[in-house]
Amino acid sequence: MTDQYVLAIDQGTTSTRAIVFDHGGRAVGSGQKEHEQLFPRAGWVEHDATEIWGNVGEVVATALEGAGIGTDALAAVGVTNQRETTVVWDRTTGEPVHNAIVWQDTRTDALCRELGAGDPDRWKARVGLPLATYFAGPKVRWVLDHVDGARERAETGDLVMGTMDTWLVWNLTGGVDGGLHVTDVTNASRTMLMDLDTLAWAEDIAADMGIPLSMLPEIRSSSEVYGTCTAAGLDGVPVAAALGDQQAATFGQACFEEGMAKNTYGTGCFMLMNTGTEKVPSTHGLLTTVAYQVGDAAPVYALEGSIAVAGSLVQWLRDNLGMIDSAAQVEELAAQVDDNGGAYVVPAFSGLFAPYWRSDARGVIVGLTRYVNRGHIARAVLEATAYQTREVLDAMEADSGVEVVELRVDGGMTANETLMRFQADQLGVDVVRPVVSETTALGAAYAAGIAVGFWDGEGDVTANWAEDARWSPAMDDGERERLYAQWKKAVTRTFDWVEEE
Repeated sequence: MTDQYVLAIDQGTTSTRAIVFDHGGRAVGSGQKEHEQLFPRAGWVEHDATEIWGNVGEVVATALEGAGIGTDALAAVGVTNQRETTVVWDRTTGEPVHNAIVWQDTRTDALCRELGAGDPDRWKARVGLPLATYFAGPKVRWVLDHVDGARERAETGDLVMGTMDTWLVWNLTGGVDGGLHVTDVTNASRTMLMDLDTLAWAEDIAADMGIPLSMLPEIRSSSEVYGTCTAAGLDGVPVAAALGDQQAATFGQACFEEGMAKNTYGTGCFMLMNTGTEKVPSTHGLLTTVAYQVGDAAPVYALEGSIAVAGSLVQWLRDNLGMIDSAAQVEELAAQVDDNGGAYVVPAFSGLFAPYWRSDARGVIVGLTRYVNRGHIARAVLEATAYQTREVLDAMEADSGVEVVELRVDGGMTANETLMRFQADQLGVDVVRPVVSETTALGAAYAAGIAVGFWDGEGDVTANWAEDARWSPAMDDGERERLYAQWKKAVTRTFDWVEEE
C-alpha cells in the first residue's frame, strides 16, 4: 500500500488535536490548539462550534507538516470527540443557532426532573442512561425551548443536531454543499435517544423529549468509510471512523476481551469495561453504553463510570486558587507531605456523576485543622481522582461479576507518579500505562485504518500495544480501607446542597 499513515482528529473539551500515526501505531506528527471556554452563568459551559471547526484546519496542517507528508500519504482520517457536547445548526447556512452546550453543563437539571416525572431511570432499560444533565438529548430540547424561532425551524426541517463528531464530519465532507449528517453508535448511545438493542433512534423517546426526528443524524458503525473529505486540507481522504473519546481510548488500549478495563484521566475521569456483545444493565450507578462496532460486526457493549472532575480539579487549584503556577507543580507540592493530613477534597462542582448521580451535590473540602497546609491540599486534590476511580471500579465489579485484575490507564494525569502509585494502592490491583499514551486519538486512527484495510482488524491493534509503566499496590489493607471510609464520609457532606427551584 502506498499510503503510509492514518490521521486522527481528536476534538476534546479544552482543545482540538490532529495526530498522524504510522503502521506501528506511533505518532509522527501532531498539532493542537485550545478553544475558548465560555461560562455565561454559574453551571453553564459552552463552546463556539465555529471556532472549533476553524481550529481543525490549523491543527491538521501542523500535524501533516510535522510528519513531513501530504494528504496523498494518508490512507484515512478518523474522528474522536468530547461526547455529549451538543450543537444545533441550520442545514442551509451551516450556522449554529447557539453555542455548543458542553457535557459538563447543568442548565437542564430542572428539565431532566420534568422529563423523568419523578423517575430518573424512566428510559434507562432501553438507552442505558439515567436522566441527567450530562447527556445530549435534553441539551437539544433546551435549545429548541430557549432560542427564538428554533422549534419552528426544527419542525420545518431547517435545523439539525449532533455531537461534535457529527458537526466535524458534516463540515469535513462538504457542509452546506452535501455534507454527510451522520454519527456512530458510540456517540448516539450518549444522547438518551438511541435504543441499545436496535441501534436505532427511539422515536417515542424523541417525541417525549420534544425533538423532531428530522434533526437526528444517520447512525453508522464506528469503523466504516462514511465519505470523502473536501475541506480542512484533507481533500480526497476518506473519513472512515468516528468514536466518542472514551470508546476510542478503549479501542486504542486494545480492550477487546470481556472484563478488560481502561481508565482515562483527563478533564474528567472515565472508566470503561468491555462486557462483550451482550449489554449489562447497571444496578450500581453505572452507564450501559456501546463500546464500538466495526463495520457489519455485532456491537460490543461496555459498562462505564463517568467522573465529572479529575484533571479540571488541578486546573481549579491553579487558576481559581493560584496555589500552583502549572499543573505539573501539583505533584511537587504534594510530595512535600507524607499524606493528606486528614483533609479530603470532593470536587462535586457540577454535581456527582457515577455512581451517585446527584445533581444537588456541590464540592467540599473537609477534615481541615490548623495542621493542614498547601501540600496536604495538593495531595488531597490528587487523591480525589484515585478515590473516585475506586468507587467506579467497585461498582463495575458488582455489576459485571468480573474481578478486574489490572487497570489500563491513559491521559495526561498518568504522568503523575504520586497519583498512579496511590491509585494502585487504593484499587489493590496493578495500574498499567501503555507506551503510546494518546490512546484516544490512536483508537480513532485504528478504527479508520481498519475500515480501509490499513490495519488487519483488532489483532494488529493488540500486537501494537506495549506496556510502558506498571504500578503495583504496596499499601496495607487496613490503611487502604481506613482512608477509603473517610473518603466515603466526605462524599456524603456534598449531598443536598442545591435546593430545587
